[in-house]
Amino acid sequence: MTIHTALRLVCAASALAAASAGAAERLSITATHTLAQARPAETIAVPWSEVNQALPGAMLQHIVVKDAAGHALPFQVTNVAPEAKDPQGKGVAYGELLFQHDFAAGEKRASFTVEKTDAIAPVFPPKVFARYVPERLDDFAWENDKVGHRTYGPALAAPAAPGSGKEVLISSGLDIWFKRVPYPIVDRWYNKGHDHYHHDEGEGLDMYNVGTSRGAGGTGIWDGKKLAVARNYSGWKVIANGPVRAIFELTYDAWDADGVKVSEVKRFTVDAGHYLDQIDSTFTFDGAQQLTAAVGLNKNPSDKGKQLAVAVLESPREGALTQWVTQKSDGNFGVAVVMPAAAKPAFAADDVNQLMLAKVSSGQPLRYYVGAGWSRNAPFTSQKDWQAYVSAEAARLASPVKVTLAGSK
Repeated sequence: MTIHTALRLVCAASALAAASAGAAERLSITATHTLAQARPAETIAVPWSEVNQALPGAMLQHIVVKDAAGHALPFQVTNVAPEAKDPQGKGVAYGELLFQHDFAAGEKRASFTVEKTDAIAPVFPPKVFARYVPERLDDFAWENDKVGHRTYGPALAAPAAPGSGKEVLISSGLDIWFKRVPYPIVDRWYNKGHDHYHHDEGEGLDMYNVGTSRGAGGTGIWDGKKLAVARNYSGWKVIANGPVRAIFELTYDAWDADGVKVSEVKRFTVDAGHYLDQIDSTFTFDGAQQLTAAVGLNKNPSDKGKQLAVAVLESPREGALTQWVTQKSDGNFGVAVVMPAAAKPAFAADDVNQLMLAKVSSGQPLRYYVGAGWSRNAPFTSQKDWQAYVSAEAARLASPVKVTLAGSK
């Protein structure tokens, strides 16, 4: 699976000629793949430079994206240039055009068009959201229509003044907020207050235990026996914020990993319609050619004594580490890490975490996918359901959609 689709763009010579001449009135997009399985919420990403070639002068507020039946689709235009560097730091006006398609089982081809319109494009309801939360000890929280997450900033790690009652937690682990509703809940839950979101009042709840573990997908450096981890994040940056995709970065100050100083930047790509988020972790260090990075899942993730059992499955063939957690109350849930085969992942464990391991070089990102599903939010009623979903997502990663473009008069 891909939370965002890895694209190979093929443009016919005739289409390029028409586009460069400014003669095209429509950009035709064809997306194909080879899997027999369904691929819901597949994100199609097209470089804006290709849109502009086919539709000179096109603006994001004056275009329409349609499927083969002529239905207008929600879309997003980011300012993130695909696979491009910007050494001057000037940024890009437009980067990618994003929209989604639900491939049914057996549907291996879908067609779309992009056209200019005099009408103003509607503002589509957001299905993803990410923000810094200064009102709760500088948490950083994010969500899509399926699941939410948060992690912790330096204010939470700061010592508590005598008598203040301030919570103190030093952790770079990642938390889960389980949702029962598709609409955004981050602002609603923070506004309700800390005690409320630990109870299911119809929208879901925060019942995941992070503590000093890696939580659901936190990272560290593994020396074969122990894990060296960062403190709470030190900086954040939101790059895109819906309606289809949110992108943000979290920065972690250097920590000591067996004598090597290591710092990290995590870039999160959160797409609508998926239970797993894409994370690209870039570790920076000197004095070692490679280190072993670890992505962890807490061995005891249930909160407040609810946990009955945790079933763990390591799948080297799929590059997946999955848990299914059975609880006394509030339903059951699954958590997973998926890593592309190119990373050659391995497995390990320490006292509190199940770990997926991969070699990393300084300055080179490690890509992996992390997420969760809940039995109170269909379709996950059993470990079998969760494992089937993770397997399907791993298959999507290994078989990306191919996109071809053509301009037409």
